[in-house]
Amino acid sequence: ALAKRFGPIGLTAIYSSCAVRAEATAGCMAEAAGIEVTREPWIMEPSHLTVRQNGRAFMMWDTFGETVRGGPEIPTNSTWTAYPPFDAPEVREMWDRFRADADRLVASHGYVRENGRYRIERRNRERVAVVTHNGTVLLFLAHLLELPVSLCWSGFYSWPASVTTIFFEEHSDEWAVPRALGVADLSHLHTEGLEPQPRGMGGDRYEPYV
Repeated sequence: ALAKRFGPIGLTAIYSSCAVRAEATAGCMAEAAGIEVTREPWIMEPSHLTVRQNGRAFMMWDTFGETVRGGPEIPTNSTWTAYPPFDAPEVREMWDRFRADADRLVASHGYVRENGRYRIERRNRERVAVVTHNGTVLLFLAHLLELPVSLCWSGFYSWPASVTTIFFEEHSDEWAVPRALGVADLSHLHTEGLEPQPRGMGGDRYEPYV
């Protein structure tokens, strides 16, 4: 379904995490597009970050919204790491490392980050797919759109095999700014008669989304 979805778009590059399920998905897309997959270990979900809620462990990107929004103020870009469970040093280390790697990837396609916008060093119409996971998709959204990570993690959900589309909007010859055209779109699955599943693998049936 994803391969058919991207066929008319004409992908020019595909990046994948090193998870088997992501590589299999990227492989189907790459075969249809006639291009190679580039594997990037850094776009795996930061699965070393966990939080205990209701007596069990969750990945940190599944922190309950009532926790994220339960403080004296709504988190901002500059304050979100001040609130538990995001105040652990490893969270800031993960975020700084992810931002550097994401900027490196975008720069390789001609757009170099300067503060919150991107200097255009090589204007192009490339169409790039990144095959990754819920927690990482939401990190990309937070980074590219300048949103607090904790609000993205608790406020969005990226279904397995869904498509999130970011467009680098250019209103001058010098600068581009990312803009979301769609988040977690599943229309290609519905078109193929496939039922969206909230979890891609595993036997854990805790899913408040169904």
